[in-house]
Amino acid sequence: MRVRPLLALAAAAAALVSVAPQAGAADGERAPLPTCRDSATGIGAKADAADQTVVRITVTNRAARVCLVDRLPTVTFGELDGAALPVPLGESGPYRLAPGQKAYATVRTVGEPTADVRRVGTVTVAGDPSHHGRTFTARELGAGRVVEVWEPVTSWWKPSVRAADQAVGVG
Repeated sequence: MRVRPLLALAAAAAALVSVAPQAGAADGERAPLPTCRDSATGIGAKADAADQTVVRITVTNRAARVCLVDRLPTVTFGELDGAALPVPLGESGPYRLAPGQKAYATVRTVGEPTADVRRVGTVTVAGDPSHHGRTFTARELGAGRVVEVWEPVTSWWKPSVRAADQAVGVG
């Protein structure tokens, strides 16, 4: 029995396994894209100067590869329970971000003016529910000392500020 040809054959088989498509991917299909890492996303947020119940948020893929965030941004307010509801209502799903690409969403923190409005000192934004996100103080947002909150809504991630604004009826 010749050992060298068997070793060469085993090495070739191992090399093929290492470059083969992922399990479950049919011929011609690509393996699913990974979720962007929290550390690889840049999060931004700024209150509208004319209407401080409007906050524009961004997520940027700072990685060198394409990755996914959830199409519904996660936006929470101080110590209040729950998050801004998406407009339109929908379920989680992938939103693709190329390297360096930015996506936009608009948050309306007060749906209808009411005496029951809550006031918080911080807003936390995440590009994906698996991320910790980034917390902004009201001052960092440019909203003064507090952010008013009542029945908040958020657009889905969009390719432009204009598209995000239109989704929640701004502008």
